[in-house]
Amino acid sequence: MVTTEQIKELTGRREGLRRHLAIEDKLIELDEEQARTLAPDFWDRPEEAEKQLRKVAGIKSWIDDFRAIERLCDDLELMPDFVREGGASEEELDALYAETLAKIEALEMRNMLRGPEDRMGAIMDINSGAGGTESLDWASMLLRMYTRWGELNGYKVRIADLQPGEEVGIKSATIEFEGDYAYGFLKSENGVHRLVRLSPFNANNKRQTTFASVFVSPAVDDTIEININPADITWDTYRSSGAGGQNVNKVETGVRLRYSSKDPDTGEPVEFLIENTETRSQLMNRENAMRILKSKLYQRELEKRQAIQAQLEGQKKKIEWGSQIRSYVFDDRRVKDHRTGHQTSDVERVMDGEIDDFIKAYLMEFGASAQ
Repeated sequence: MVTTEQIKELTGRREGLRRHLAIEDKLIELDEEQARTLAPDFWDRPEEAEKQLRKVAGIKSWIDDFRAIERLCDDLELMPDFVREGGASEEELDALYAETLAKIEALEMRNMLRGPEDRMGAIMDINSGAGGTESLDWASMLLRMYTRWGELNGYKVRIADLQPGEEVGIKSATIEFEGDYAYGFLKSENGVHRLVRLSPFNANNKRQTTFASVFVSPAVDDTIEININPADITWDTYRSSGAGGQNVNKVETGVRLRYSSKDPDTGEPVEFLIENTETRSQLMNRENAMRILKSKLYQRELEKRQAIQAQLEGQKKKIEWGSQIRSYVFDDRRVKDHRTGHQTSDVERVMDGEIDDFIKAYLMEFGASAQ
């Protein structure tokens, strides 16, 4: 049964959130911002009106989530008395404690995501690495893991492009997570993921190591201006492969975008190759490819800003593309994050998409410096 000390610890965390979130200030801010929506000419400029409504909704969501925690904590403080008097069971007390703890931890994690890009959706690229068939299979397993994570956390998950392997697995995939804070959480997954297991593709069932890379960028929307010179883009079309119906395979609906430019600050070449087969419409696939390109260029600017900040602060610890961030050792029943040291023996749970403990450990250690 939950103890009095455990309940006090949660109420203490509630008060900590009240201070960190400045709830009283947010209430005043909400009144001021809502008052602006009542102006007679509010809808004369629809785009600005929509932006203002999103701002109001954002402030309100912080207050509503905190109020929900307040109510749960108030009920939790009274629950032991009900248990002693026979009005509630110990199981009900334990369930209420678990619900309150989950709400507090979710808001604490969200409070770590303060960068303007953190609130955005996310675009994730998964690419198989060295290891042949084993690597293709590993990339498909990561695709399933992240798709399951998205579904478990209420995100709309779409596959923008999928390049299947010749026999098994996938060569690459681009998936999009639609919903608030997807990028803030998934930015922890950037890097190389290492698999060690007894390979089912080896006749002698030998232990093999293989790799796949994951790259995550914010899914930018129309509120963020990214300037792209049309002269830097070339287009190809092609017939989509794999499932999708006869029309997909007979008509060149797949699009391939090649972007080649130079960084205005450093003069370095900037190149991206983006393929999109998400829909049966070539026009829509072009629009999707452009949206993904904007997201990648935005992510590149974020990384430049982070590199400058790290240099100024003399930070030794950098999370970079290409770094091995996590190992999944199936036969030893161990998944370990090399950046935070967090690990678990529940490999099946991780591969079913339950990776929030790894995300939280990352945000706790790097949340401030990863903005």
